[in-house]
Amino acid sequence: MSDQQKYLNMIGLATRANKVTVGEDQILRDIQKGRAKLLLLANNIGPNSLKKLTDKSKFYQVPYRIVADRDELSHAIGQVGRVAIVITDKGFADKISSLLD
Repeated sequence: MSDQQKYLNMIGLATRANKVTVGEDQILRDIQKGRAKLLLLANNIGPNSLKKLTDKSKFYQVPYRIVADRDELSHAIGQVGRVAIVITDKGFADKISSLLD
């Protein structure tokens, strides 16, 4: 199993454990309230959304990573058309970060 498949599986586990936030407004809210532990962005996210989310995560010191394309990220969480997700659990965030490094 490749490292890419491992981190996508870990995202799926986090989703089933209810430790993933989707939707730009909810993601921004979680970042501001300190619940966000890791921001994952699709590599084909729009430039406006990219700037807004990365600026907010830098300001609130939330780590972020550019990962797979929107289809793979969406498939990992079992939804369609998602370009950004937030992991809200430190354990899952640390494990996914280690798989991405």
